[in-house]
Amino acid sequence: MTRARFPRTLLLLAIPVALLLIPTITSLLIDFWWFQEVGYDVVFTRSLLTKLLLFVIVSALTALVIGGNLAFAQRGAVPEPVVVRLGDATQQVDLTGVLRRFTRPVTIVLALIIGLGATALWDTVLQFLERSPFGSTDPIFDRDIGWYVFTLPALAAVLGMVRSLITLSLIVLVPVYFFRGDVVLLPRGLRIEPTAGRHLGLLLALWFLTGAGTLWFVDSANLLFSNTGPMIGASYTDLNVMLPALRVSALAAVVGAVLVLIGAARAQLGWYGFLGLGVYAAVSVLGRGVAPGLVQKFVVAPTELTRETPYLAYHLDATRRAWGLDSVEARDLPGESNLTLTDIRANGPTIDNVRLWDRAPLLRTFKQLQEIRTYYDFVSVDDDRYWIDGKYRQVLLSPRELNTASLPTRTFINEHLTFTHGMGLTLSPVNEVSPEGLPILFVQDLPPRTNGALQVTRPQIYYGELTESHVFVNTKQREFDYPSGEANVFRAYTGTGGVTVGGLFRRSLLALHFGSSNILLSGDITSESRVLYNRQIVRRVQKALPFLTFDRDPYMVIAQDGTLHWIQDAFTSSTRYPYAFRATDGTSYMRNSVKIVIDAYHGSMQAFIADVNDPLVNTWSRVFPGVLRPLSELQEDLRPHLRYPDDLFRRQTALYATYHMDTPDEFYSREDQWQIPVTDRVDGSVPFMRHIIMRLPDEPEAEFIYMAPFTPRGKDNLAAWMVARNDGDNLGRLRVYQFPRQSLVYGPRQIENRIAQNPEISRQLSLWDQRGSEVIKGDLLVIPIEQALLYVQPIYLQADGGRIPELQRVVVAFGDRVVMRETLEAGLTSLFGSDVDAPAVRPIPVGVDAVADTPTVAAPSADVQAMITDARRRYQAAIDAQREGDWARYGVEIRELGSLLERLEAIRAPRQ
Repeated sequence: MTRARFPRTLLLLAIPVALLLIPTITSLLIDFWWFQEVGYDVVFTRSLLTKLLLFVIVSALTALVIGGNLAFAQRGAVPEPVVVRLGDATQQVDLTGVLRRFTRPVTIVLALIIGLGATALWDTVLQFLERSPFGSTDPIFDRDIGWYVFTLPALAAVLGMVRSLITLSLIVLVPVYFFRGDVVLLPRGLRIEPTAGRHLGLLLALWFLTGAGTLWFVDSANLLFSNTGPMIGASYTDLNVMLPALRVSALAAVVGAVLVLIGAARAQLGWYGFLGLGVYAAVSVLGRGVAPGLVQKFVVAPTELTRETPYLAYHLDATRRAWGLDSVEARDLPGESNLTLTDIRANGPTIDNVRLWDRAPLLRTFKQLQEIRTYYDFVSVDDDRYWIDGKYRQVLLSPRELNTASLPTRTFINEHLTFTHGMGLTLSPVNEVSPEGLPILFVQDLPPRTNGALQVTRPQIYYGELTESHVFVNTKQREFDYPSGEANVFRAYTGTGGVTVGGLFRRSLLALHFGSSNILLSGDITSESRVLYNRQIVRRVQKALPFLTFDRDPYMVIAQDGTLHWIQDAFTSSTRYPYAFRATDGTSYMRNSVKIVIDAYHGSMQAFIADVNDPLVNTWSRVFPGVLRPLSELQEDLRPHLRYPDDLFRRQTALYATYHMDTPDEFYSREDQWQIPVTDRVDGSVPFMRHIIMRLPDEPEAEFIYMAPFTPRGKDNLAAWMVARNDGDNLGRLRVYQFPRQSLVYGPRQIENRIAQNPEISRQLSLWDQRGSEVIKGDLLVIPIEQALLYVQPIYLQADGGRIPELQRVVVAFGDRVVMRETLEAGLTSLFGSDVDAPAVRPIPVGVDAVADTPTVAAPSADVQAMITDARRRYQAAIDAQREGDWARYGVEIRELGSLLERLEAIRAPRQ
């Protein structure tokens, strides 16, 4: 009967196991094919092999420890069976057979659970095996920083796992021995059968010894990450009270182990065991609980700065090194500097690239003018720079991606076979405006049309920020490329991306993985078709390089050959840098060590080492050979588009606001703490951080920089400003310009207040508001020129109910003076006066020819004048329709305007 049930039980267990394993194996195969496609199969195989080895080793060790201890406890030499007594002594249940029957399944389940948990340590193991020295040591134990980053986590994991297995063994053994009658609670104490006593005593001694090792090596080292003092790192109390207490506790644990072994040998484990535990507990409570609290309160707190000064110095130094603040170049600026129109003209590249278009208004404008169809979408607008017609120009660009959620009909064929990719991008200079207040577009329309030196030869975007779903290419269905009038243009994919569908086996796995039977049944998908998946840029690189963290915003670049590429910044980071500031996510060390380039058409990825001095990236390059390549191998036309990552710069500027104070006294009192000013928007407060092209003080050429201003904490005047440099050999360098503390330099908040209080500006904005238009104030730009600061703020108008903001005015402020004019040039001229040696500043919009002086001609006839008036009316009606998003009426008015112009041309022609 029992033998008949056993196979049936195994079968019942095998069914759920198979249901779990089939999706897992399927997912592994799908991932393996994908890693082969991108050329990073070494990442997949080595990480998977490490996980498998950890699983096997830890599971086997767990089974050996748990199973071996249970088997020894159930040995036949012990006379007493495992029983549970019910009521009087005559009523009892023999559990010996039940326990023997369930020992193996319980052991296997525990081994599997613990083995699976150990697989999460794959990166810890690989980093330990290929560890790199940092070349600097901690100030307390004089160990290389690499010991804390690579060795300490591995050591803590090993000791923790061994101690957990011992603890688990004790937890399962004590009830077994209790029910066998080997452990008996008596009124006057505890009686333990000698063999059981020796078994439990040995385990308890090992528990004490592993605890001693943890206290001596791991917990002592972890003091360097303590936060008991006024900073992160070992404080006065940690080093003078807690560290000795940890050493004494470790010795007490060794004493406890000795006592337990003596008790087990003398068949008195109960008494000696309680004595050992008592000694260890007393030392731990007094030494690590009571004493540190008393010393901190009565010794350290009254004279905290005096006691903590050396440790504050350690913290300052470690934080600046861990976060790359030690390399910030500091420059001083005079508190008062004047600007003239000559200075303005001497900084032409800076003025020519003042960003008059904010990202949010420009994104709305792009959506209305350039999405073309409802299923296209612009996700975000990014800053970049290009040489265009011999000029270094800052531009704003946004890829036109396919949004399958907006397809008119969402079917399997439409979402996965026909509509497979986005199309091109829209690119606009930051400072040019049409006569209607709209941006000038250097790249626009479908297929993309370009203006100037830029060209887009391969506009298809198969990999982007909105490409969440998988698609099939080279199918029997035609792929939609772009709309063209009343017809559509179709084009087959000729790239190298994707995984071949292949035969029935692969098809079945793909259908199972993506949860769609259409993949298996569709006659449009052939064996030569390819499936493109993991196409969303950030998730794509996260899957390919799981040992890195990534900047939130990848950006698109146009290569010289007209192809489109994404650039993604990646970071190496650690939570184990001693004495360094720890962020809310635990990070205490961070470097922008990797730049990743993703082809928007092929999906190919290339990861380049940007910081060869980073020990973490050097470790990972040895763990996964061939994955991280030298930056010198990056194609030359993409190098000028590399930039300092936004996420890292935000963290560094937030830290530098405090950690520019480099003496313990100043840092402790926070006397000169800064803050990054913010501007209030509908969607929340946004820091004043901008990309701009400018010439830094004492530098010969204008360059693309990322800038952040600082104000004193709780104040609005400017204290300093920091830049991250992006061009050439200066890529990655940080510089801060500081004003004297005693000087008053207006900050962004103060300038905003002065603009709001200006009666002329306030009156005009109120007038526009009353006429039904929405006034949108753009970002206030802080523009360093020479050694002074110029402020510029664009003003947009949006018709009531309309969706297209138009640039109407530009506010320019310097010192106490504020003006608002139609153009930036007019504002600068008004603010700084005319320049007799320079031509009058009169901007000519792109696409509009300058009109030379002409002799007086006869007035037009009444019919011609009527047609001109009607043309003006039609033109204004078309502009109004464009603002309101009424494209049908816009088309009608434009056609009527064209007809009037043709009639005027016909009247004009005979006269020529």
